[in-house]
Amino acid sequence: MDLFSIIYTYFFCFMIGAVFASAFTCQADRLLAHESWVSGRSHCDVCGHVLSLMDMIPVFSYLVNRGKCRYCGAKLSSKYLWTEVLTGIVFCLVFWKDGFSAACLCDWAVCLCLLALSLVDLAEMWIPDRYLIASVVIYVLKAAVCHLDWKMGLAGGISIGGFVFVVSLIMDKILKKESMGGGDIKLLFVMGLYLGLLNGLLCLIVSCITGLFFVLKLNRKQIPFGPSISIAFVFGLLWGEKLVQLYLSLFV
Repeated sequence: MDLFSIIYTYFFCFMIGAVFASAFTCQADRLLAHESWVSGRSHCDVCGHVLSLMDMIPVFSYLVNRGKCRYCGAKLSSKYLWTEVLTGIVFCLVFWKDGFSAACLCDWAVCLCLLALSLVDLAEMWIPDRYLIASVVIYVLKAAVCHLDWKMGLAGGISIGGFVFVVSLIMDKILKKESMGGGDIKLLFVMGLYLGLLNGLLCLIVSCITGLFFVLKLNRKQIPFGPSISIAFVFGLLWGEKLVQLYLSLFV
């Protein structure tokens, strides 16, 4: 492809990611507010004014309105901008890795599930099962279409999820309180399912390192682990397999 086609393609991927990030961020917000995401128009959370199309253009609307509602002037959370930008970048990176393929579409879909569950977990320390179930369904479709070795995936999920589950039970006994939520363990199972054992173990380490950042940043007594796992999950999707192969090559 010529330079113009490359720029256009990646801009398209970025905008697709930003559009879906906006939709899934809205879905997470409505889930937290106990509102229906299927019905009802998007509106300002402060004044309740129904948003027009010009208010919902990803990235552009936030920047043009300077992060404020153009009806009441209320300041909007910067999470809308950052989720759209970062998801757009992730979509570009996934496309760079997979090309336009079934694997690319499946990886895009699971990244959106990770985005939504991370936002909910950050807000209320809760990982909704709907996103975990959707991620498993996406994996089943990806395994069928892309002819993946689902047995290896299942072994990775059970090994990583099972290992952390046993460790959490031991820590619960020692600390005499819950050390890790069930949603985190289920998410680690899904991560192992997608990435396999070795890549999953690498990303388990990455998630622990990322978790330290959230400990320092959020300064809470309880830290949501879902976002850390999700960041590691995306890292594994993009670069984990190559890093594992590079590491194993040192012993050959």
